[in-house]
Amino acid sequence: MSEEDIINDNPEINDEQPAEQNHRAESHECPRGKLHSFNWLGDIPGQHADDEIVEVLFKNTRKGFYRNSTNIPLEIGDMVAVEASPGHDIGKVTLVGKLVRCQMKKAGIKNEAEIKRVFRKARPNDLEKFEEAKARENDTMIRSRKIAESLNLNMKIGDVEYQGDGCKAIFYYIADERVDFRQLIKILADTFKIRVEMKQIGSRQEAGRIGGIGPCGRPLCCASWMTNFVSVATSAARYQDISLNPQKLAGQCAKLKCCLNFEADAYVECVKQLPSKEIRLETTDATYYHFKTDIFKKELTYSTDKSVPANLVTISADRAFEIIAMNKRGEKPMSLVHDDKETEKPGTQYNDILGQDITRFDKKKKKKKKNNNHNQNQSNADKSSAEHSEGEQNNRKRNNDRRRFNDDRQRNKGDRQNQQQNQNDNSTNESKD
Repeated sequence: MSEEDIINDNPEINDEQPAEQNHRAESHECPRGKLHSFNWLGDIPGQHADDEIVEVLFKNTRKGFYRNSTNIPLEIGDMVAVEASPGHDIGKVTLVGKLVRCQMKKAGIKNEAEIKRVFRKARPNDLEKFEEAKARENDTMIRSRKIAESLNLNMKIGDVEYQGDGCKAIFYYIADERVDFRQLIKILADTFKIRVEMKQIGSRQEAGRIGGIGPCGRPLCCASWMTNFVSVATSAARYQDISLNPQKLAGQCAKLKCCLNFEADAYVECVKQLPSKEIRLETTDATYYHFKTDIFKKELTYSTDKSVPANLVTISADRAFEIIAMNKRGEKPMSLVHDDKETEKPGTQYNDILGQDITRFDKKKKKKKKNNNHNQNQSNADKSSAEHSEGEQNNRKRNNDRRRFNDDRQRNKGDRQNQQQNQNDNSTNESKD
């Protein structure tokens, strides 16, 4: 009898099977960000048998390494029951094979004798207990906050994580100073009937566990892909010429934003290629002081006054180095800019909309429709040629009329002169007679 026949004959298995399939489908979701490592050895045969250590992910970003001593066929996304103290915990397998050793080295785990075991793949009843324990976490966190407040403890419980079997819970708290929570542990253990473990975290770790949306409109980096936190100093903001406003520099955790470090190295490298801000530039007319810098364009703006922007002149870094070298030799140029160039800030030509060639967009549109434009251009050419020929004919006719009129005038004038001369000749002949 096949496995499908056994499942169809047993109604109890049929009831449990859909829940297990749904949870297995949820567990095989696509991993997010750098919290998961891509197993590029997954297609190589035999790579699972090369190493028995597996990586297991629990709530949020907590991970652990466990030994698969019984050689259970595990794949990425499987829910497993692992050894805990006491009882067992439920987690999801995120990495198998040789790459787990690299992750252990990155995490600083050296003593492999302390690695706990993988008991089995999670059964349906294990998953049910796990879901029940997760459902109690929010209520437990709220009640534990009230208990800590009643004991006048200067601490904030940010998150609660139950173990897979529900017999133990980890309370994550934030505190600015040392807190004596021995009485709190006794009350929590008696109230919830569980084993209590207190773990202190920082405000950045709390933001990473809770999550949220940053001022950039994207999910928090600490909750989506960051695995470790690097200290952030105000010098990173100074290198990038960012206003030292605490409200703008602080993130959701009320600490300096982690993204201030992302581009700080690029700014530091670019600043090395620019002259110092303390150097003054001497010309024959005045002394110029540094006002502002466009780091990536490598352009510097100088003013004739230290504190007030006056007679601002923008030059390139090469020109600034050239003037500095001239000042060291005791020479002073006529002006900061070159003599053959106008004192005009770069980029001002784009401020005047009338100075732009707006028709270039129309020309690009005409190129898209080849046939219509060709016919239109042909018709326009025919019209223009017809108009040109008609104009030439009119001009030719007008010139002919003018020439004919002039010829008639000359002919009439000659006739009048001949008549006058004949009359004079006739008068002289009569007088002689």
